[in-house]
Amino acid sequence: MAATAKGPLAGIRVIEFVGLGPAPFAAMQFADMGADVIRVARPGAVATLPDPISGRGRPTVEADLKAPDEADMVRQLVDRADALIEGFRPGVMERLGLGPEPMLERNPRLVYGRMTGWGQTGPLASHAGHDINFIAITGALAAIGPADRPLPPLNLVGDFGGGAMFLVSGMLAALLSAQRTGTGQIVDAAICDGTIQLMSMAHDLAASGGWRAERDANLLDGGAPYYGTYACADGVHIAVGPIEPQFFELFRQAVGLDASAHALRADPRNWPVLKEQIAALICTRPSAEWLALLEHSDACVSPVLDLHQAAKHPHLVARENFIELDGLTQPAPAPRFSATPTEARARPHDLLPLTDAVSMWSN
Repeated sequence: MAATAKGPLAGIRVIEFVGLGPAPFAAMQFADMGADVIRVARPGAVATLPDPISGRGRPTVEADLKAPDEADMVRQLVDRADALIEGFRPGVMERLGLGPEPMLERNPRLVYGRMTGWGQTGPLASHAGHDINFIAITGALAAIGPADRPLPPLNLVGDFGGGAMFLVSGMLAALLSAQRTGTGQIVDAAICDGTIQLMSMAHDLAASGGWRAERDANLLDGGAPYYGTYACADGVHIAVGPIEPQFFELFRQAVGLDASAHALRADPRNWPVLKEQIAALICTRPSAEWLALLEHSDACVSPVLDLHQAAKHPHLVARENFIELDGLTQPAPAPRFSATPTEARARPHDLLPLTDAVSMWSN
């Protein structure tokens, strides 16, 4: 596997202790970028893992970490690894004898990535939680949804944005540091920590007086009539986002809004009136007509597509944003590299014996 891997991380070895959600997604990013990743799962777990796509590009070994001989073989893998990813509750890896202190003692260059919701410390650290809980205490959930209630934005903001991607960026920074200094370290990536970072622009707006605590009342939360979705005559929604005045002017002329719309958009107190005017115009024509008129202009109008429709959109097809792998249509690796292009590798369908994994990384 290492000999055929492509991408900027080719030659980097990563151990992934199999979990759910953000940790395997982070491991997929490493694998897509060419790292040699081996997944370690508990016996019998592989058949039940719901990750036919995010589990791609890396073999899996099953190991009973409470069995001394198998745990010792896993430690041998860690000895030869550049990085480790685990997403268990604080203390689990320590109880297994695989915590960061003994692993860094064995392998001083190791980057030990820890993915949790609450973090390794704090009064909630030992408690269960999910994306909705983690983003709830950060201010993110309160800002998303219609005026009458918050709505969870899938698990994009917490698990994957605030969690997995901060784990990846933190581990990459630690790997660079380890290359320079010869010293590894622990990367404590908590979903609540990363989500707060993602809210930086909202904090900017709040600090400058441009943020209201109510939902559906701000520039980017659906409050602005020129940044939201509208239903067409066929019931299909289009996304409208001409924030800048010059783009809004193109949109205004195309849909037939009166020139007074500029004055209405300038005062948030008038936004409900302008929103009603736009909605009344958009619902008079089917989505295909509006898109033919507006999608290929600077009016900032796009179709609202589901997962299957997105895979067929001409722009995404042209950029090859979706690939066929393992018989499944799935997202292509991102971002793109000019000198060391990434490549999504098929998921090995057979378990790799633990002894073979140790032998494979013996050199």
